[in-house]
Amino acid sequence: MSRLEQVRETWRRDQVWSALADEYAPKINVDKNIILYIDGLSVSFDGFKALNNLNLYVNDGELRCVIGANGAGKTTFMDVITGKTPCDSGTAYFGQTINLLNKTESEVAQLGIGRKFQKPTVFEALDVYSNLELALKTQKSIWPTIFSTLTGEQRTRIDEVLSIIGLKEQYHYLAGALSHGQKQWLEIGMLLVANPRLLLVDEPVAGMTAQETEQTAELLTSLAGEHTVVVVEHDMEFVRSIAKHVTVLDQGSVLAEGSMDEIQNNADVRRVYLGEE
Repeated sequence: MSRLEQVRETWRRDQVWSALADEYAPKINVDKNIILYIDGLSVSFDGFKALNNLNLYVNDGELRCVIGANGAGKTTFMDVITGKTPCDSGTAYFGQTINLLNKTESEVAQLGIGRKFQKPTVFEALDVYSNLELALKTQKSIWPTIFSTLTGEQRTRIDEVLSIIGLKEQYHYLAGALSHGQKQWLEIGMLLVANPRLLLVDEPVAGMTAQETEQTAELLTSLAGEHTVVVVEHDMEFVRSIAKHVTVLDQGSVLAEGSMDEIQNNADVRRVYLGEE
């Protein structure tokens, strides 16, 4: 077999394995309408309890806001369910049957959980379209990357995402030339092209202008339903603009849950989060 034939055979085999992986990927069971189950989750760092018997349940398709002071456990909560940080005790399930605590970060991503960090991590030397192309949920080994081209379905998906994130006219711009807010939207788009079931978004409006903040609120609100969106945020006005259900964390546990009005009128929340007596 010639070297070229070997390359083609390797590429073909990778494509077959990629198709099989998609076909036999675990199915998310949401018969009870809950997509994320967190029970008794505890994590300690050198004696400090970052999470302390955390119990949290997120409905399929909802937009949930998680708030809390610095050190309340918001980032650790996301680190645990995305395979970045091991926990001391407790359970975390995606749907009713998929245990997240025995999965690696890449395995969690393949399940359909996308995470956007506070600081945008786009490829600034590439244009917007190329950033979305690279983020597509495809086989990333070297030969498919070299020889494959986008299918019509993939191009359609990228066009759809460009419309959703409001960057259709900027598709040819270098990512480094975008505003801070536009970079945040592009990174959200890079998650959306893989069509995640659960999207974790960390402080999406930090550093944004008022207009960008408003557009981000519209974007995240539009995603709920088709996706489940969990937003961690400090900006209370922004949370008020998007939240139907809010979870307040304090010292690694849930302090309160409810509508924004219920949270703002909760005496414990006002004492802990707002510093009021």
